[in-house]
Amino acid sequence: MSTTVTVGLGSCGIAAGANKTYDKIKALKEADKLEFNLKKTSCIGMCYREPLVEIVDDSGTYIYGDVDPDRAIEVIEKHINQHDPIRDYIVYTDLFDAAENDFLNSQVKIVLRNCGYMDPESIDEYEARDGYKAIRRIIDEKILPDKVIETILKSGLRGRGGGGFPTGMKWKFARGNQSDEKYVICNADEGDPGAFMDRSILEGDPHSVLEGMIIAAYSIGATGGVIYCRAEYPLAIKRLNIALDQARQRGYLGKGILGIRDFNFDIYIKEGAGAFVCGEETALIASVEGERGMPRKRPPFPAESGLWRKPTNINNVETLNNIPWIVLHGAEAFARYGTEKSKGTKVFALAGKVKHSGLVEVPMGITIHDVIMKLGGGIKNNKKFKAVQLGGPSGGCIPEYLSETIVDYDSVNATGAIMGSGGMVVMDETTCMVDVAKFFLDFTCKESCGKCTFCRVGTVRMLEILERITNGEGREGDIEKLEELAYEIKNNSLCGLGQTAPNPVLTTIKYFRDEYEAHISHKKCPAKVCRPLLTYTVDPEKCTGCMVCLKNCPSNAITGERKQLHLINQDLCTKCGVCYSKCKFDAIILT
Repeated sequence: MSTTVTVGLGSCGIAAGANKTYDKIKALKEADKLEFNLKKTSCIGMCYREPLVEIVDDSGTYIYGDVDPDRAIEVIEKHINQHDPIRDYIVYTDLFDAAENDFLNSQVKIVLRNCGYMDPESIDEYEARDGYKAIRRIIDEKILPDKVIETILKSGLRGRGGGGFPTGMKWKFARGNQSDEKYVICNADEGDPGAFMDRSILEGDPHSVLEGMIIAAYSIGATGGVIYCRAEYPLAIKRLNIALDQARQRGYLGKGILGIRDFNFDIYIKEGAGAFVCGEETALIASVEGERGMPRKRPPFPAESGLWRKPTNINNVETLNNIPWIVLHGAEAFARYGTEKSKGTKVFALAGKVKHSGLVEVPMGITIHDVIMKLGGGIKNNKKFKAVQLGGPSGGCIPEYLSETIVDYDSVNATGAIMGSGGMVVMDETTCMVDVAKFFLDFTCKESCGKCTFCRVGTVRMLEILERITNGEGREGDIEKLEELAYEIKNNSLCGLGQTAPNPVLTTIKYFRDEYEAHISHKKCPAKVCRPLLTYTVDPEKCTGCMVCLKNCPSNAITGERKQLHLINQDLCTKCGVCYSKCKFDAIILT
């Protein structure tokens, strides 16, 4: 068996310097005429240990983490030349217990089955991993479209873009509407932290997305396809274009696909401007048609009248990536994972105050606690787990005491959060929940298309109240006003953006009302985050009189002599926090 060295070159790896690592390994290989295969892949999932280098040799598989060019020299010299793996640098191996073994071994990879395991720019490698085998089976075995749809229905696959509508039912509606033109759209512009997941899949496994779209097109009778992808994902778009060209050359796209004379289907990419509202189906369609991305009233639904007023099926990236696997392995194999009403797996983009940030794919039914503590490695700096924001900016905050909630559409919705497209932002004890609500509402407020008065104006009014509260100007009755506005916006907005925008506020009020009351009634931020509510004082037992705080104070609020106790004039203090950050002796106290 020959040795293969693979460098992770997804956007996360490139941002961490993986290109330089790859170039260094390539230079070493050429200079010393080393005999190993050097390959590129995309995101392996362990974004927190990038750059990542995988070595597969006769003894097994090893993944090295934090491999900068200097470490690459060590790895090649020791592992390749001397056949002596460097244990201290290994983050995963199938030979012994390594630092991150649990991170990969605890996952069930269906959507991410190819990400990090192949060169995403090679159709040959995709086909070697059973790529395009699903659509070939459908064609070779003459499986009728209705039978394919029945398989997707039986699998229990629900849309992974947010609402969780049964995918097979969506396809069935589109197939039932007769038209000379039909369309399949891949929504690759979710716009929340889960969009990181969409981008990584497109960068790492573009052909699987195409195959899912081709199967969808065959099933509903579509003639054209669109991948709606934000322009901020240049690497994803580049690899999609490469995949599209390769698929056309192999006969998977174009006229007479795989020898079927009346199966004509092709796909093009529409680059979006990153508008969050275009995650909503009808707003996305408007954008593809060259109009401003604004939602339309439903009905009619896209399955009846969508792109160019023709029947249209829209699925997101994760949903489509499940399709080839389900066709190949069967509905029962997919339904074996998950719960009664939520089948299969779910991909999450873990972020925030968690040790292991990155992409994880877990079976439905796992608890949120296990995702964070086992796969995520727990909370950074051993802080206390406080809450998790699930479902992106329009999602909700789930407190620690509900962390045994399982990953299941109904269970998550019952908490006030939503599954969304897979954003999971972890928060610790240093997080102010009022500030979090303000942060997410500020985003959705700015992303509102403005069509609905309740969304356009109501979110602004809510944001103003939250800003007053975090600035120490909260008033009695503000909480009730926020709740009243939130329900009006939810009940009267046209699309999902407005209907879910108040979720972060409602869930933080529901679970962390005491923090709101502390801000309003006591003018204090329990998490010590909201600066206008903080008081900076000097600890007399720790102050050494070094004068660092005095010299750096921009408002000259600190007085004192060298080696003498310093004092902060509260009337002059602007609460900028410079003294707190500059003090090397932890002598500045926040209250």
